[in-house]
Formats: sequence, C-alpha cells, structure tokens
Amino acid sequence: MTKILGIDPGSRITGYGIIEDTSRGAKYIASGSIRVGSDYFPDRLKLIFEGLVQVVELYRPDQMAIEQVFMHKNADSALKLGQARGAAICAVQAAGLPVYEYAARQVKQALVGKGNAEKAQVQHMVKILLNLQGDMQIDAGDALGICLCHAHYQQTAQRLRLGVPG
Repeated sequence: MTKILGIDPGSRITGYGIIEDTSRGAKYIASGSIRVGSDYFPDRLKLIFEGLVQVVELYRPDQMAIEQVFMHKNADSALKLGQARGAAICAVQAAGLPVYEYAARQVKQALVGKGNAEKAQVQHMVKILLNLQGDMQIDAGDALGICLCHAHYQQTAQRLRLGVPG
C-alpha cells in the first residue's frame, strides 16, 4: 500500500488530496484546500508551505504527485503559479518524500481517456473511481485526480518493471 499526496498548486488556493493505492484499487483518505488571503505574495508562499507541512505531518504520505506548470497567456500568473508550486514541492521535500510531476494532459488521459477532457469530466471520474458522493471542492478534486493519475502510472510501471516518470 502506498499513500499518495496529490497537489493542485495555486497562489491563492492550493488543493490537496490523499489516497491510498492498494492491490484492490485506490481508497480515498482526505482532501481539502489551503486558502491564502494575504495580498503580500511572500506571505502566500509561506502559508502554502506551512499548510502542506501540516498536511504531510497529519497524513504521512509516502509520495507526492503535482501538476506541472503549463504556459499561461499572462506571464505574471505563470510565474506566481510556478512559485506556489515551488513552495509546495519544498514542503514535501523537507519531509523527504519523492516528488512526481504530471502534465495536465497526462492527468486527463489517465482518468478520462483523452488529454483534452473537460474539467467536469475529470471531476466526475474522480468521484466514480474513489466512490465519492456529493460535491467536492474543485481544487481538491483536481488534486485527487493527480493522485489517481500517479497511481495509474505507478501500477503500469510496476507491471512493465520500469521506473515511474518523475
């Protein structure tokens, strides 16, 4: 059994999800988001870092999967997202966890079967695969999708006796 922490980074809201990947499939553990309201950007990065340190301490995951940065139309937004992502990676690296990165297209492909799937389709598959009921926070749902993507890639790599991309 492997406990996976998935992170959907954002400079104002960072979603997280935790699943346990077992021989019987994925089991939901927890999900939520770290919401930072500060307008001072360095404070936001600190709050993301501290929030994820707490998540790691509470749930003790074995691995972390995070979405890669994609190019935004707005360069400033892309830079801020990259910095938020860096704060998240540092938080789990401080705990010694291995970090795996996946492009948004990879996550969509792994869950829905097509890399250009809509966000609603990904959310729907997350709920089905984890047997969840009701509404979920978008950022937390995206983070759970990243967890599931990593679990699928890891299972395939184990079957093929190859290393997991990272």
